[in-house]
Amino acid sequence: MDTQDSNCSQCPVEYTVNMVGGKYKLLILHKLSIFGVRRFNELRKEFPNITQRTLTRQLRELESDGLVNRLVYSEIPPKVEYSLSDTGKSLHSILHHMEKWGLNHIENNPKKS
Repeated sequence: MDTQDSNCSQCPVEYTVNMVGGKYKLLILHKLSIFGVRRFNELRKEFPNITQRTLTRQLRELESDGLVNRLVYSEIPPKVEYSLSDTGKSLHSILHHMEKWGLNHIENNPKKS
């Protein structure tokens, strides 16, 4: 199978990596895939080493790329919830397979865990 369609100048794998690449994007998508909806501070607690700026940037990029929905409630204090869009949900099986692959290989390579 040819990885490049004559109508597409970009490799599909490159396109996918550009969408989900970044230190935390796949991890954010995975958590949203598991939990469904998360508030900003809940995501921060999931990743204790992430800065607020980085999390904000990663979420904005995921939202801009159509993978994450951002719902803002007009209340004080502001409440913002993040969830997977339909496009983001289509990554569920990929994320599940990555998790399964990782679980199967952690035992064989414990220094990476």
